[in-house]
Amino acid sequence: MDLNKAMIIGRLTRDPELRTIPSGVSVANFSLATNFVYTNDTGVKVEKVEFHNIVMWRRLAEIAAQYLKKGAKVYIEGRLQTQSWDDPAGFKRYKTEIVAENMIMLDRAP
Repeated sequence: MDLNKAMIIGRLTRDPELRTIPSGVSVANFSLATNFVYTNDTGVKVEKVEFHNIVMWRRLAEIAAQYLKKGAKVYIEGRLQTQSWDDPAGFKRYKTEIVAENMIMLDRAP
């Protein structure tokens, strides 16, 4: 049995971008920032920030575009997906993203 599951809590770095593909399906893209704080060997606290590309499809994409804004805190559950392509110079490029299957908005309503 295989498992491909990602669960993260973070803040949006930009508003979701909603578009409709030619088949009529909605897709939203945005970036989520998570941070990790640790103490290094010299006793100094260090904060490391990671940025995650999020993709949402169909109704979940429409809800995200309607309610999420830059800075909003959100829980995302989904699966990892890596895309590859050759750039104009002929180099292989990769992009890993989380394809969201579930979302919980964690900020309180205004």
